[in-house]
Amino acid sequence: MKKQFDIQRKFRFTVYLFLIISLALTGISSYVFTLSARMMERSRQKIYVLDNGKSLLVALREDISENRDAEARDHVKRFHELFFTLEPDKEYIENNVREALYLADRSAMEQYRSFKENNVYNQVIASDISMTLKTDSIRLDFSTYPYTFRYYGKQKIVRTSNITIRNLETIGSLRNISRTDNNPHGFLMEGWRIVDNKDLETVRRKSF
Repeated sequence: MKKQFDIQRKFRFTVYLFLIISLALTGISSYVFTLSARMMERSRQKIYVLDNGKSLLVALREDISENRDAEARDHVKRFHELFFTLEPDKEYIENNVREALYLADRSAMEQYRSFKENNVYNQVIASDISMTLKTDSIRLDFSTYPYTFRYYGKQKIVRTSNITIRNLETIGSLRNISRTDNNPHGFLMEGWRIVDNKDLETVRRKSF
């Protein structure tokens, strides 16, 4: 009888041991699955951010929609810097404009053609002119779609004899598109046009 009792006790112990091991393995499996799912979700939650328009950095964030405002501003800023930063170098100008045109619809191409017809680029090259752009502010309206924007900036035009500061104000809208290497933010500027581009001041350069 005692031997039979010992066998039953050992059997119950073995059953309990297997039960505990099964529960532990189930818990570990659940934890590993949950951890893997979180890691996969985090890997998807990446956006491309331009570092001063020179390199692509991968930034982690919790929700893509929370960063669309920042991405939209960077998209608009990047386009204007590319389109209006000019040096007396044909290849430099063409490369900048080419990158800018990936970010906008045909309205930007029409403005580019207008500049060419008015010999803007030829004058920059022939007269050794450098043009840079500083962004003052960008107003975005996400209450309607496509999203509308208004850009404010200042152009600095350096000639051999003088420096001119010119106001730049443009308007347009943004449409969501797929992200690509040439358009990492996934926006397309539409209906873009210049509404103000008047000179603010001109100062003579010192002679050396």
